Amino acid sequence: MKVFIQIPCLNEAETLPLVFETMPRELPGATSVEWLIIDDGSTDNTIEVAKKLGVKHIVRHRRNMGLARSFRDGIDYALKHGADIVVNTDGDNQYPQDRIKDLIKPIIDGKAEIVIGDRQTATIAHFSGFKKLMQRFGSWVVNQAAGTNLPDAASGFRAYSRYSLLRLNIVTQFSYCMETIIQAGNKRLAIVSIPIETNAKTRESRLFKNIWQHMAKSGQAILRSYIMFKPHVIFLTLGITLLALGLVPFARFLVFAAIGEGSGHLQSLIFGSALLVASFVSFALLVIADLQKTNRILLEDQLERLKEQQYK
Repeated sequence: MKVFIQIPCLNEAETLPLVFETMPRELPGATSVEWLIIDDGSTDNTIEVAKKLGVKHIVRHRRNMGLARSFRDGIDYALKHGADIVVNTDGDNQYPQDRIKDLIKPIIDGKAEIVIGDRQTATIAHFSGFKKLMQRFGSWVVNQAAGTNLPDAASGFRAYSRYSLLRLNIVTQFSYCMETIIQAGNKRLAIVSIPIETNAKTRESRLFKNIWQHMAKSGQAILRSYIMFKPHVIFLTLGITLLALGLVPFARFLVFAAIGEGSGHLQSLIFGSALLVASFVSFALLVIADLQKTNRILLEDQLERLKEQQYK
């Protein structure tokens, strides 16, 4: 069983040596372990440092393309080179590389297709109270969309089986973390979580400028996934809400019209009618989204078969 450990990097020349201090070359249950660097447009000597550390597999972007694209290109490279398990870690030494053996064990034992390292964010000292709260809330939202029960949906310390990677399709441009959980949950892939302790902070995150940008982009990714996999949650809820709100002013107008005072309350008729039209539009979008969902399932089935032939 071949294991690829991939590390997306952006100017990580200083921190890569720390990462490789505990990077395993051998793992229980694995016939071989390969290291893969995805250099996402670094302007320092990240690649040179990686080569000195013994990395033979390198995917290079000439300019920064983002974490999601780096993850996807790394997966493509690993599968082409026969990976049975792909582990993803970070180049800033956030994650404990010596726990990779525990990360892949549920997959080797046949108990999971995806394993996620739970950072136990409530115990991370440099996380503010607000950030801890948002982490819990974000994980709850993702779990609702995926039908899972994972404590740390944003963790990037993960292991994926070959089978799961053939079924997952990355479409976001921001971060793959939440999207892959929602896809995997809705595709009934077995996901488990193991508790880990993160290393000391080495730098600020380069994925986002501040927590508000992170929340906005994560929210967009989650909303897109909801529409893809559970359109009724969005459009049915919206349609029923607008219908209920629209009936109130509409009924108010009818009451006044019944007593001969309808001409003085036309604004209620107009407002209620607008809300009812919006409600019907939401129901129409639900039908369209549901049809697209069926079409997407058929297309993804074809794509999975194509991947099996491509990476055979």
